[in-house]
Amino acid sequence: MNYRVISADDHIDLPWLPKDTWDKRVPAKWRDRAPKVVETPDGPWWVCDGEKWDSWGGRHGAAGAQGGRRTALERGGVLEPGVLRPTTTALRLADMDRDGIDATVMYGPIVPLLVKDPEMRRVCYRGYNDWLAEFCATKPDRLVGAGLVPIDDPKSAADEVRYLKQIGIRTCMFLAARVEMPLWNDAWQPLWEALDETGIPIGFHLSGGLRSVEFGGPNANHPGNMGVRVACSQLQMDEPLAAVIFTGALERHRNLKLVLAETAIGWLPYMLERMDDTYQKFVDAPDYWRAAGGLRVTMLPSQYFRRQIWATFQQDLAGIRLLDTMGEDRVMWASDYPHADSTWPESQQAIELNFKEVPPAVRRKITCENAKTLYGL
Repeated sequence: MNYRVISADDHIDLPWLPKDTWDKRVPAKWRDRAPKVVETPDGPWWVCDGEKWDSWGGRHGAAGAQGGRRTALERGGVLEPGVLRPTTTALRLADMDRDGIDATVMYGPIVPLLVKDPEMRRVCYRGYNDWLAEFCATKPDRLVGAGLVPIDDPKSAADEVRYLKQIGIRTCMFLAARVEMPLWNDAWQPLWEALDETGIPIGFHLSGGLRSVEFGGPNANHPGNMGVRVACSQLQMDEPLAAVIFTGALERHRNLKLVLAETAIGWLPYMLERMDDTYQKFVDAPDYWRAAGGLRVTMLPSQYFRRQIWATFQQDLAGIRLLDTMGEDRVMWASDYPHADSTWPESQQAIELNFKEVPPAVRRKITCENAKTLYGL
């Protein structure tokens, strides 16, 4: 296929999943407790283990909880409740064609935040991943799904990464800002080993990491609360990034590939500068680190970034101006379809705005070639 534009961060959300996603794919003993769509006074909702998750089928005004912004499908005039455009191959491809997108990398629903029973949660991961492999197989040259990876148990996470490789999934999604055990903890070593072994890129996708935001209750729509929720949502990967680098995971595992997904890029130049300065200060204190067991990195954090890390953005003029500090092959453009932040169905205009002063060869790398190479398209 002749790829021209690849969106490196799009979505499959709970409202758009087929009703039988889990019912057809979980072991019989879990079927009664597994996620299913039930009719409620508020319309059809996903329910799992007695807990209400999210509405099903798409609703007008569903993004109102995000400061009144509308989802891309509603803005684009194609939202029809009950019509699952993002998970119906022909309809998703039609939306991509309308937007000039040749291939999409699709991150999934936030199952780790919804299922309280750890064993039930793993069943949900597996059921979704099996469905995702089937969906991507309907158009493998255009649909790249990110399988869900557990965030509560390193061994389970490693096992799921290997399973994703087995069923043909090209990448995976990990809610790094939600982990309870810090990523610098050595207990995560099985996950780094599995990623190195399989070569599957892991996407640290944003979710959570907002310490002061209230997502429900009387203050949910307070202008200050909503401003923090929306404006700061992409600034939550500083700690996971520093943890993975300074714990030596990238030093030990050269085939480990990390994507900072939907995090934007404007903050990265300062973060790389700050980490490099931190590393240099550590190097300048050899006696301290010798007594502490030694440093686990042998080069500047920015060098690991340029070797093994990528980041995605939709619109980020500040980041584009500082491309040279990150490397033009470390950055990937995305549309964020079908979210309220999405540039769909006007992604071509967004690309023109972002890249109006960027050389064509660099623009092509960021909007196509980097993702094409990383995901083996």
